[in-house]
Amino acid sequence: MSAAPGRSQASSHRSPQGEGTPLSSQAISSTEPCAYSIGRRLSLLLAIQTVIGLGVLLAFIYGATTMLFTAKHEEELRSYSAVLVDVVRDANAKGGEAEIQAKLAWLAERRPGTFVQVNRADGSELYRDKAPTFDVATSVSRAMPFSVDLNRSSPLQGTLILDCTQDAKTAKRMALLLIAAVLAGAALVGWGTFWRVRCSLRPLIDLAGQTKAIDARRLGQRLTLAEPVEELQPLIDQFNGLMNRVERTYEQLEGFNADVAHELRTPLTNLIGQTEVALSRERSVGELEDTLHSNLEELHRMAAIVNDMLFLAQADRGVKARRGASVSLAQLVQQVVEFHEAPMEERGLTVSIEGDTRLSIDEPLVKRALSNLLGNAIRYADTGTNLCVRIARESGDSVRLWVENTGPCIEPEHLPRLFDRFFRADASRCELEKPHHGLGLSIVAAIARMHDGFPAAESSGGTTRVGFSLHAA
Repeated sequence: MSAAPGRSQASSHRSPQGEGTPLSSQAISSTEPCAYSIGRRLSLLLAIQTVIGLGVLLAFIYGATTMLFTAKHEEELRSYSAVLVDVVRDANAKGGEAEIQAKLAWLAERRPGTFVQVNRADGSELYRDKAPTFDVATSVSRAMPFSVDLNRSSPLQGTLILDCTQDAKTAKRMALLLIAAVLAGAALVGWGTFWRVRCSLRPLIDLAGQTKAIDARRLGQRLTLAEPVEELQPLIDQFNGLMNRVERTYEQLEGFNADVAHELRTPLTNLIGQTEVALSRERSVGELEDTLHSNLEELHRMAAIVNDMLFLAQADRGVKARRGASVSLAQLVQQVVEFHEAPMEERGLTVSIEGDTRLSIDEPLVKRALSNLLGNAIRYADTGTNLCVRIARESGDSVRLWVENTGPCIEPEHLPRLFDRFFRADASRCELEKPHHGLGLSIVAAIARMHDGFPAAESSGGTTRVGFSLHAA
């Protein structure tokens, strides 16, 4: 069985404009939405709400005031028309039409702002105010007809006109004042809102400044506020948690790069050294073949490291396993065990398989993970002991596979890092006879994640169990 995964070939495509052609700034700017100011937007919205609210309120006040003016005018017209009726009747009883005219003229002098006209029953004019104090044709006025019964066949018909110009001017000034109050209130609310929003957003501006100061050299810096803000604290906590994860990832990446450089440096150094020795003097064909074989082994080792790194990179990008038909996991384990028969016979090891279940999985990947676990168990198991592969159905649709061996225990502080790349629990172990580059268990963890599972390891009492879970599709 081959432990290496199938290789995927990616073809590069070039655009008609050429590879790496940058987009124009105009094209980029056309796709980016325009930024807006929270303070200005809130100020505008509250100003509009103020205009609407105050406008409705003051319009109601203006309407109520005009209704009061109208009621006042109606009351004045009714009361004065009643006075005119009484005066006309009394004057008629005393002296007839001449007395009526004299009385009405006398009243006109004492009631400026009114105009009275009285007609006889036949429509002819009996009386008309000679010099009214306002222009009846152009002034704002209200009229009320009245009649006076003088025991004739037809009563006298009169018209009373009241000058409302002053009240109309007062209402107009009041309307202008109310409009000015609405606009001033909206402006005051808008400015006050903008100022308060600016003050309230000061913590956000401080956080933006602190965020801007964070770079690769200051990953340990965290966001803080001198005065905690309840609404911003969850965002600060989430951002600081994100920075903690970024810092850990960055440290792991730096360590990972150093480990990769270290792992590749050894075979490169061997290649360079052996090649320099081979070229230092004339060699026979056999010696050159030995050098080429040695170099080929180092190249295979480098290729294995590169292939494993590419596989882990794909797993980190979230690639999922390609599941096939349901298979027996016990039969799959048996196939992997047959592949490791030779090294097991050398160490005098035996294998037992406990449990079985059927599951839809990616067979090549699961075989590779089991091969890595068995190879790791064979490497560190005591000679002549038994290896046990356990297959157990867990709650739900999960299945757990354990590879158990008897041998030196792993320290508890090393267990959480057992699946890290290039991690070795004991750096003093001899790797010359059994070379490996420290990616086997990382690949196991990646294959578990690709099947929606996770790896696990236990070690106590001389027994070490390393395995992973698989989740049904």
